[in-house]
Amino acid sequence: MSAILPIRQVEKVWGMDVLPAPFQAPEGERIGEIWFEPNAVLPELLAKYIFTSEALSVQVHPSDAQTIAKGIGRQGKEECWLIVATEPGAQLAIGFDEEIGEDAMRAAALDGSIEKLMTWHDIVPGDFFYIPANTVHAIGAGVSLIEVQQNSDITYRLYDYGRPRELHLEEGMAISHGEPYSLEKWHKRVPAHGSQVLVDGPLFMLDQVAGIPAPETALRYPAALLVIPREGEVTIAGEVVAPGGCAVATRFDDVRFADNGVCLIARACAAAA
Repeated sequence: MSAILPIRQVEKVWGMDVLPAPFQAPEGERIGEIWFEPNAVLPELLAKYIFTSEALSVQVHPSDAQTIAKGIGRQGKEECWLIVATEPGAQLAIGFDEEIGEDAMRAAALDGSIEKLMTWHDIVPGDFFYIPANTVHAIGAGVSLIEVQQNSDITYRLYDYGRPRELHLEEGMAISHGEPYSLEKWHKRVPAHGSQVLVDGPLFMLDQVAGIPAPETALRYPAALLVIPREGEVTIAGEVVAPGGCAVATRFDDVRFADNGVCLIARACAAAA
């Protein structure tokens, strides 16, 4: 089985027809997401690129505990975003300016004022945000990012700018936290060339690795891991993985990092298994 994960390009109304290198959109299509299909070695995590020319819906995701309580198994979705490119004025909406109750949030979702009540964060390449379950959020226009998430497709749309897509107000209201988002806790600035711990559990680990990783990085990855090259190539079990790709290694020692490369690595934790 190849270490390199298959790519799925997903067309979206809010996607881009001109993608940043090394990607290329088919003529006449607006690509919003590029998924790296999980395999049986590491099924718990999903990595993707997201490209926006318009704002995404205001949405929220459940936690593992909430989906288990509903009887649908461990289908929670926590995610994180590393911003890789932005157009002038690019923003993310995460959380609210002030505490808001369920009834007020529902009314705001119905009349469209919810986007004005949310906190819009100015962003530049290198910004990193962790999005816990139950956090109301939206990605604005002119953003290219890498997303690493629990492998779940449960999304509750609260508001979609009048687009003719299904909303999920009752499900979303039942789990949404109407509160401000803590930048101090969940946001980091990531250098273009430098190693940094980005997520330290409990659901998954995520690191940026520049060059040859330090020994302590290897200790964080005792099992299968995702490898997402950003600059330079990596080699996994003899297969070369270039920027724009993603692969799974069964062991950390199977990965050969480039001296001048930069990549993301991720693994699931026991809590997510």
